[in-house]
Amino acid sequence: MLKVKVTAIGNSMGIVLPKEALTKLNAEKGDILYLVDGPEGLTLTPYQQDFESQMNVAKKVMKQYRNALHELAK
Repeated sequence: MLKVKVTAIGNSMGIVLPKEALTKLNAEKGDILYLVDGPEGLTLTPYQQDFESQMNVAKKVMKQYRNALHELAK
């Protein structure tokens, strides 16, 4: 378990993540991380929770408009 401290950053509050945590999250300066509320509390993750459902919708649209997209790609 890693321990972090909440600190003031301007008019907001924030935490500084240790290098070990950033390595495990595969995160770098400027990356976006997500706080996901689950049954065991909040989880910090680099993955957007609804990304898979968005990709499924995109695949359906691309399949439906395949010919038009093919013509636009020329």
